[in-house]
Amino acid sequence: MYRFLLTPRWLGINLFTVLAIPFCVFMGMWQLGRFEDRVDTHREAESRPAVSSAPAVPLDDVLRQAPSGQYVEAKDSGRPVTASGRYDTENQFTVPGRTLHDEQGHYVLTLLRTEGGDGPALPVVRGWLPGEPGDPADLPAPPSGEVTVEGYVQAAETVDTQEAHTTGGLPEGQVGMVSAASLVNIVPYPVHNVWITLPEAEGAMEPVPPVAPKGGGLDVKAFQNLGYTGEWFVFGGFVVFMWFRFFRREVEVQRDIALGLTEDPAAEGPPPGGTGDGPGPDSDSGPDGPAGSEGPDGPAASGAPAGAQPEAAGR
Repeated sequence: MYRFLLTPRWLGINLFTVLAIPFCVFMGMWQLGRFEDRVDTHREAESRPAVSSAPAVPLDDVLRQAPSGQYVEAKDSGRPVTASGRYDTENQFTVPGRTLHDEQGHYVLTLLRTEGGDGPALPVVRGWLPGEPGDPADLPAPPSGEVTVEGYVQAAETVDTQEAHTTGGLPEGQVGMVSAASLVNIVPYPVHNVWITLPEAEGAMEPVPPVAPKGGGLDVKAFQNLGYTGEWFVFGGFVVFMWFRFFRREVEVQRDIALGLTEDPAAEGPPPGGTGDGPGPDSDSGPDGPAGSEGPDGPAASGAPAGAQPEAAGR
């Protein structure tokens, strides 16, 4: 009864099932592992002291190198760092559309030339000002000469950063987000893909507090991973369910054929004795006409009453 499992159709179904179930289980376990990693990160972040209270370290101590450039790990985001160099007073920018204390304003961004001007410049957010940004030349001037700054290191902003301006069309002297990508085509030297915000601001500016890193802990992405876990396991269960459904249906069909309740479609052919299009051997008609006919000259064909004699010829 189960020989149908060796037919080409069922070999394909079995192969798909054997490959699909482990794949769904693997993907579900992988998503579950991502969720557990985010839970562990959240627990570690709650158990350790705030990184902003750690002692300041040189910027190079927290920078990590990757093929795409330098970055800071999530655990180091917001940590106090120090850097030395000279402010580039000719390249000062504003970052519009930034909210502080529920008020619209803009960041004041100045580049710090480190390593004697030979290394990448470090973007420094020196403070925040309310209102619409004006001429960058009217911004508070940065300190002159060699300086050592201490601030909170932050990961480069991206298009997913809240309040980042990514549509372009900003006036000269404004950038949409604080990152090397937004500055590399504006200044004639390389730029670090991280930035720092100063804990104190000069003049009318207010300091910009560091922001917590995104993408870790129990955020929306963590629960997305948990949802994807359930989806992959449901897909795997659905594959098993459909295989058993097809299998049971095929078994019922084979059983009905064995009991003679239905005909085997593979055994169907032309009916015995021809196609039935012509007259059979029991037909009432033959080459000489219907049964009982005596031919064209017989009584049945003349239509004359019985016993009538034809008129003599030549009378």
